[in-house]
Amino acid sequence: MWEMAASYEEILDTHVIDGELYRTLPDGRIQCYACGHECKIRDGRRGICQVRYHEDGKLRVPTGYVGALQCDPTEKKPFFHVFPGSKTLTFGMLGCDYHCGYCQNWITSQALRDKAAGAPLQEVTASELAAMAERYDACVVGSSYNEPLITAEWAIEVFRAAKHRGLRTAFISNGNATREVLEYLRPYTDCYKVDLKSMRDLNYRHLGGRLSVVLDTIHRLYTMGFWVEIVTLIVPGFNDSKEELRDAAEFLVSVSADIPWHVTAFHPDYKMTDRPGTASAKLMEAVKIGQDAGLRFTYAGNLPGGVGDFENTRCPQCEELLVERHGFHVRTNRIAGTGVCPRCKCRIPGIWS
Repeated sequence: MWEMAASYEEILDTHVIDGELYRTLPDGRIQCYACGHECKIRDGRRGICQVRYHEDGKLRVPTGYVGALQCDPTEKKPFFHVFPGSKTLTFGMLGCDYHCGYCQNWITSQALRDKAAGAPLQEVTASELAAMAERYDACVVGSSYNEPLITAEWAIEVFRAAKHRGLRTAFISNGNATREVLEYLRPYTDCYKVDLKSMRDLNYRHLGGRLSVVLDTIHRLYTMGFWVEIVTLIVPGFNDSKEELRDAAEFLVSVSADIPWHVTAFHPDYKMTDRPGTASAKLMEAVKIGQDAGLRFTYAGNLPGGVGDFENTRCPQCEELLVERHGFHVRTNRIAGTGVCPRCKCRIPGIWS
């Protein structure tokens, strides 16, 4: 552990390497393209994320530590079509390119913006993380807890080590990506979860992003061959209208009806404690909207046992129960290793073996 008497910036700046995701501009600035902000940074200045900075003509980026580390059910990420019942060793650093008022990981994501946030940091190597995943019998290594795009070079270092041990890899991200960073990630990244936070650009502007960038990311991820699952946290009074949920479902269908869509329950957190949590009826309404739009796999989450059958995976062709869940716990998995419905032989999209 590191002593925390110094500022986070001072501590983090002792654990950096030369970044790879940037270009040099004619005026001497460098343009980072790790995330959709594509910051143009003068020497001695930081990007919006606060963790990538320009020093003497080079982009310096984080390496060699974690601010959060846990071995979770893969369903918690949530990936429902990736090794049901398995575990994912999940690591995160500090910082984010958004500033969501309801962030559930604000302790790590907002540590460089909010004095109330902050987590103890632990030095670790990529090979140590990969070995830890193997010891804990995890099938997947995932980057989460902060926005992994802004620490992509470190994630790829870890993912290379994980791939060497035969493990799958995953990004759990807000989707504020660029074409260049996705091309950088693709050789070492199997799965990508995107938070589709809203279908209204004004909402995204309040959070620090742009809707168009996220929609472009989802489309690129699918066409580039990542396994993609989408989450929409339904926040009362923010993004919960039937019209907006229908827009989200119809957009996803336009990319692929096989993309799983998780609609999950908000609970009051961080700076958004002025409204109630999401009711189970609203989640089930959203699931029905997704189904009516043509999505083949729509799930309700964060209310274990409170959303009926909508935690389970059923065959879209014959409706056979394939994976039975209660929250993150898998009770029955009838497609392990095959991804094929035992009744009608319909192939279910996902990563099963």
